[in-house]
Amino acid sequence: MLGNFSFCNPTKLYFGDESLNYLNTELPKYGKNVVLIYGGGSIKKNGIYDDVIRILNENGKNVAEIPGVMPNPTVDKLYEGVEIARKHQADLLLAVGGGSVCDYTKAVSVSVNCEEDPWEKYYLRFEEPSCETLPVGCVLTMVGTGSEMNAGAVITNPHTHQKIGHVFADEKIMPKFAILNPKYTLTLPHYQMVSGIYDIFNHICEQYFSGEDDNTSDYISEGLMRSVIHASRIANKDSQDYEARSNLMWAATWALNTLVSRGKSTDWMVHMIGQSVGAYTNATHGMTLAAVSLPYYRYILPYGVQKFKRFAVNVWDVDPEGKTDEQIAGEGLDAMKAWMKELGLVMNISDLGATEDMLEGIADGTIILPGGYKVLEHNEIIEILKESLK
Repeated sequence: MLGNFSFCNPTKLYFGDESLNYLNTELPKYGKNVVLIYGGGSIKKNGIYDDVIRILNENGKNVAEIPGVMPNPTVDKLYEGVEIARKHQADLLLAVGGGSVCDYTKAVSVSVNCEEDPWEKYYLRFEEPSCETLPVGCVLTMVGTGSEMNAGAVITNPHTHQKIGHVFADEKIMPKFAILNPKYTLTLPHYQMVSGIYDIFNHICEQYFSGEDDNTSDYISEGLMRSVIHASRIANKDSQDYEARSNLMWAATWALNTLVSRGKSTDWMVHMIGQSVGAYTNATHGMTLAAVSLPYYRYILPYGVQKFKRFAVNVWDVDPEGKTDEQIAGEGLDAMKAWMKELGLVMNISDLGATEDMLEGIADGTIILPGGYKVLEHNEIIEILKESLK
């Protein structure tokens, strides 16, 4: 571990099929006014909404609601939520949903007392909050983002075709608590399940494919990736397998709670390109990542051959005997491609609605980060996007 770093994650987790009961432990810590935030209404169909409302009522909470948070939460929805939370004089924001709902709730948290336009301040200038923020709690119903235990919040501006994530520096932006009941994930459609699975896997890849040093974080990442691959194959055949779904839920949390990024640089260019694709197509986040991953990784492989070789051998069990480093590394990506197809992931951006005439705009909207094996130029992003169309 050659880098200097700090690690602090104050989110308290409650995990298991009876974990919602712990909402009774957390709610008395906050004031009376709670804003309940959720998505398209599936929690009303599967009974989760009723369970949460019952516990809120039993704890004497005064509840306002922000329903209808979309898979790619928009800046207009953010403004709407801020007004509701202000009017309600919210003491706690309670997210019930997947990563989009959790992200959105954190964005509301930092914006309620903000005297500036939060889009300008947080997503264009990437400034930190200079105001009081509201506490956030999460009841997770879909896994993938790790948003329940980090300080990230992604918001889309459909007017400017920008989808931008801000990982806030202060750990106080992280949820105060998160409730993880794997049973809540069992009703997800297959498309959403596998999209979340790839989101988990790529979060680990983004932190793994960087650096040349011998780093404990990378060993943890390899174990997490093997766990995700194993559990995903079981869940893909039987989506009701509680053990597999619980392992995926736990892996998703550790994939992006800042642990495996400690002491090293990180890449995140698959996310930058994928998010820009999503800004133009409104496609599901995990699928945009899947569609651009292999073209990106094949492009940067020559600049990080040794790590891709290690990935092939340690994660995918590629036999290195009698092969060049480049051959081994390539076979690792081939194994990853076969697994992605096995899950039924979208493998190109054309199937997500992207067209060739969008590529310049998508490239323009891609934030270029310096942490990976190759700092991309605009024309290289175009080349990767062209490969992603196929």
